[in-house]
Amino acid sequence: MKKGLVFSEQHLWKTFLVFVLPLVATNILQNLSGTINSIFVGQFLGVDAIAAVSVFFPILFCLMAFVIGLSAGTTILVGQAWGAQNIERVQQVVGTTLFLTFFGGLIIAAFGIVFAPHFLQILGVDQKILPLAIPYMCSMLAGSPLLFVYIIYTSVLRGVGDSITPLVALLMTSLLGLVITPAFIQGYWGLPKLGIVAPAIASITGNIAVLIFLAVYLNFKQHPLRPNRHFLKQLRLQPQLAKAILKLGIPTGIQMVTTSLAGLVVVSLVNQYGAHATAAYGAVNQVLNYIQFPALSIAIASSIFAAQAIGANKAYLLGKVLRTAMGMNLLITGSLIVLAYLFSWHLMALFITEPSVMALGQQLLFIMLWAVLFFGANAIFASIMRASGTVTAPMLINIGSILCIELPCAYLFSHFWGLKGIWFAYALAFVCLCLLQGGYYHFVWKKKSIHRLL
Repeated sequence: MKKGLVFSEQHLWKTFLVFVLPLVATNILQNLSGTINSIFVGQFLGVDAIAAVSVFFPILFCLMAFVIGLSAGTTILVGQAWGAQNIERVQQVVGTTLFLTFFGGLIIAAFGIVFAPHFLQILGVDQKILPLAIPYMCSMLAGSPLLFVYIIYTSVLRGVGDSITPLVALLMTSLLGLVITPAFIQGYWGLPKLGIVAPAIASITGNIAVLIFLAVYLNFKQHPLRPNRHFLKQLRLQPQLAKAILKLGIPTGIQMVTTSLAGLVVVSLVNQYGAHATAAYGAVNQVLNYIQFPALSIAIASSIFAAQAIGANKAYLLGKVLRTAMGMNLLITGSLIVLAYLFSWHLMALFITEPSVMALGQQLLFIMLWAVLFFGANAIFASIMRASGTVTAPMLINIGSILCIELPCAYLFSHFWGLKGIWFAYALAFVCLCLLQGGYYHFVWKKKSIHRLL
């Protein structure tokens, strides 16, 4: 595999697009896999089982904030080391991260399993579904260290410019899940009938299988991150690297948790308008998720490309990376927005059957759909700044926009315009966030001296 920059200065658009498309496909497939697993649980085990699975989501999100924070910090350092063609440093960063991830995951899993009933009671889970929720939560936590390692490994592969292998890995886990989950739920082919813990067993089995696949495949390809004897020696705690990874990763985790909590507040506002409003909210969010995936993928790619440019001492390329990412956001995300406007009624019909609720969902979609362009631009500004190690300012801008614009405006606007006011607040927050991140990028960050972190 070629070491150093994964893109040509003359053909950045082409390289960017080739890298982004598998990343978009990976994000979409990940979302679809979760949806399909929920369908299996609901169809085979009933409403109580779906409720048991759903109550674990807030806990899972907090755990994922920890892992995504680590992966964000690691990807920046890996990208810079890769751009500097320092393969030894790449392996050291990855080894330290995997050590932190696995043993941190073991501690979290043990703690969570022991106190699972207490956590669920704190969340106010109905006593009727506790017999299902507790075993599901414990089995998911038991497999979480392997899940965390899988997420980190595929993230660092993207950091060295490989977005194809993570897609292949996810395809494998998804296909295994499609077969194993219903088989264990129903006890097909002589397998034990595991009921509610079947999705967790399928996840553990899939993660083991894909990690074995990655080990074999990467060794076959002679990949620099293949788990050979030399690489395995780097699977240890190196305090200085761990400190750098956490310094970059913790702000991302904090931002994710804040965003999640803000979402819960907005949901509580929406719920006040009745079940139809909640249904419309869910349908609109489903559509928005799929439109936001390309924007988020472009932002991730811009961070990786920027980190590699900094690592190669070519900070002058950052402006070109920004322009390319913004153009891609306008082209891809903009095209999806236009299609969503044109086919909004049909999109609502995928999730809702009641005409009045479909009409409500369509109105809400129209209010804020255009603002996803600003969401994407904000993510690109923040990602490029993070690639240089500037993580605190983008985090504070994001959290400040949520606390000072999105939430108070959602509350205020809902008093003036009802349910629609909440979506006006979303759109306003996206625009303001983009302007603030862009302003900080142009008037503060660009004046700083950009250097490698390691």
